[in-house]
Amino acid sequence: MEDAAPQQPGETSRDVTLITPTAPVQSPTHGGRAKCLQRLVRLDLPVPRTVALSFGAVKGIAAERMPDVEALLGEFAPDAVLCVRPSSEDPDWGGPGAVLNIGITDDTHASLAEQIGRAAATALYTRFVHAYAVDVARLDADAFAGIEAEGEEGLAAALAAYEEEAEEPFPQDRAVQLSQVLRSMARAWEGTTARILRQAKGAPADAGLGLVVQEMALGLGHGECGSGVLQLVNQSTGLPQITGRYLSQSQGREALAKGAASLYLERDPRGPSLEDLAPEAFSELLSHAALARKRLRAEMQMEFTIENGRLFILDGVVVTGTSRAAVRMAVRLAEDGIITRQEALMRVEPRALSELLHRQVDPEAARDPIGRGIAASPGAASGRIVFSSAEAQASAARNEPCILVRRETSPEDVRGMHAASAVLTERGGMTSHAAVIGRGLGLPCVVGANRMRFHLRRRELLAEDGRLFREGDIITVDGTNGTILSGAPAMVEALLDDSFQTLLAWADAERDIGVRANADTPADAQTARNFAAGGIGLCRTEHMFFEPGRLTVMREMIFADGPEDRRAALDQLLPMQRADFTELFRIMTGLPVCIRLFDPPLHEFLPTDRAGLRELAEALGMAVSDVTRRVEQMGEYNPMLGMRGVRLGLTVPEIYDMQARAIFEATLEASREDDPVVPEVMIPLVSTPREVEIVKTRIDAVAAAVKTERGRDFTYRLGVMVETPRACLLADQIAAHAHFLSFGTNDLTQMTYGLSRDDAGRFMSDYVGMGVFEEDPFHLLDREGVGELLRIGVARGRRGRKGITMSICGEHGGNPESLGICRDAGFDYVSCSPFRVPVARLAAAQFAIRDKIEAG
Repeated sequence: MEDAAPQQPGETSRDVTLITPTAPVQSPTHGGRAKCLQRLVRLDLPVPRTVALSFGAVKGIAAERMPDVEALLGEFAPDAVLCVRPSSEDPDWGGPGAVLNIGITDDTHASLAEQIGRAAATALYTRFVHAYAVDVARLDADAFAGIEAEGEEGLAAALAAYEEEAEEPFPQDRAVQLSQVLRSMARAWEGTTARILRQAKGAPADAGLGLVVQEMALGLGHGECGSGVLQLVNQSTGLPQITGRYLSQSQGREALAKGAASLYLERDPRGPSLEDLAPEAFSELLSHAALARKRLRAEMQMEFTIENGRLFILDGVVVTGTSRAAVRMAVRLAEDGIITRQEALMRVEPRALSELLHRQVDPEAARDPIGRGIAASPGAASGRIVFSSAEAQASAARNEPCILVRRETSPEDVRGMHAASAVLTERGGMTSHAAVIGRGLGLPCVVGANRMRFHLRRRELLAEDGRLFREGDIITVDGTNGTILSGAPAMVEALLDDSFQTLLAWADAERDIGVRANADTPADAQTARNFAAGGIGLCRTEHMFFEPGRLTVMREMIFADGPEDRRAALDQLLPMQRADFTELFRIMTGLPVCIRLFDPPLHEFLPTDRAGLRELAEALGMAVSDVTRRVEQMGEYNPMLGMRGVRLGLTVPEIYDMQARAIFEATLEASREDDPVVPEVMIPLVSTPREVEIVKTRIDAVAAAVKTERGRDFTYRLGVMVETPRACLLADQIAAHAHFLSFGTNDLTQMTYGLSRDDAGRFMSDYVGMGVFEEDPFHLLDREGVGELLRIGVARGRRGRKGITMSICGEHGGNPESLGICRDAGFDYVSCSPFRVPVARLAAAQFAIRDKIEAG
């Protein structure tokens, strides 16, 4: 941002200043529009004379401290017609609408008629009376909307209506007119409704508003007159394209109004164009737009007016497009040498990349919302409602897209989730089962939609507004913004073009922290590879056991009477696991793969409904009553804190023995002499060093046995998944037995807060709304509490073992803000769902670039 030069003659003060190349105008004090106009003036573009009012001046106006309006008017010609436009620091924060044609009175109307013709002058005066009455004097709009007369008769009717409604004549003093316009716009900005609306867009509570008073190029009159907008890029696609519209005998942005008889800009076979009508003005406009793009270092939208063939540039606004457009525009600006690659990286919001990886509801499509929940996995999909995984699979077999609707999903639903186009649940949060699996699959998912009513037995879904949807009805799940829609609106397809790949290649050259993917299946691994993940940071092996041919064998193992019977069942699972791991290793050739040993409680693999219990009893050759009793005996009051993870591995060691053997045999099968596989084996839910010692001893024994049997050597790395606060505190002792520590922030957050990650969604929005939590801690990593445990764990872990690898494998790894916390804590890499890998790669690059900027 340029430093302001000393004030020049003609400038009044910092609060009310004529915009010249050296005027003291800055975005934080006068707003973005004022600053952009100054930059256009510096380029010597034909910008009408403009005065900028600072945030402080506008705040004073709202408090009845008016500036010297006569002095302000003295900056313009006595007969100049003026407009006032808002100038907030960020254009997205909005502001009051512009007021045009200020300064027209009965006297100036007569002189204006001599300049531009009686009809045009009368039309301008009438427009001003209408706008002033409704937007400034706040009179009843209906009193003016009913005026059908045109020309002089219409003007007289408007003036009469004003006098009747306001109980005073229309003001004939241009200073009074301008004062009232400024006061109205200042008060509108300070109003409660406006403040709430802009805060909802991210504006601070004390955000200021500047105003610009500009001499008008009228756009009506003799010769070619009109107004329009132009930009050199398509804001939907980001591709180079002259876009915009022009409307003869118009003002402001009337050319963009629906139904306006606007012209194209460049020659077009579909109709007349500005290039045909005024080729010299069109050529000049293109030249100005190209210069602004180059010198302002951004794609710009230019608002312009033509007055009797002469071109004026009224405003310039940075083009804000779709996510795909933002990527293409940033890359193209860098490739054209206008900005650096680092600047291009900083201009793309990391979360915007998620939209490019998935289908989205077309921004132009009509939306009919029926409910809202937590946006757990981005993308959008439409389909028929189904209420069970079996129905989802049947629907997929018929090639019918479906939406799986559940109260909450469990591992049993994974097959149904694979078959569905999207998932909707009544319960859950950002790290619930549906959310985590949805993100891993790239499946649109909305969870925690508890304001809707889920009647699974009746197979009905009751919308928030009372509408009833039944099985087979079509709905749309928009996992990007957390809404559920009726019907199937138009979609925009995913787009991973050269610009996307180029931007991420630049990001990889900048970032200083690794990014791996959480991948449970070969398909996940291939997705991770496609997104250039640095390996697999977490492979959850339990999901492999829910495949149809394996679940029965798994249940046989659970119901086994002793170690020998368990081993017999596990012997059937061994080749299946080995094949899974072999394929993972081959897909990820040359990259590390971290496999977490079995984690969930065994009861998750058992049925709970009568039909499932009968089916299991038949498969096992047992009485239904015996099966039911055994299932009930395995129930736990708090299974997430019960017999799971390493606790299961110590009490039922045959499971970990089988998995270790499968990993090591797959290692040998997938290894090549010139590129050996070095698997990473991770022990979950550790809370004491002794657990690691015991498991390590058994795994080492399995490794030795496999080496002897195969006559080949290999190496592996043993690690610990740090998910309990105690493991963080004892990280130095645990690290003595491990090659790496990977922090599972989903469970660590759950245990630190004492919150259920599946149920917290019921009250989390209320907690965030009341300021109890700044943000959902399962969505944004808690810097003070969980973050402090991470910092302690890293410091103590490195003290316990020099050179130990530290990582994050919870879903926070794919959240840009959380990634920054992990990077600050000194982690070597983060691991996240495959579809979050591009987001993490870009976010990591941006943190590295910011550090370089601050250090430089």
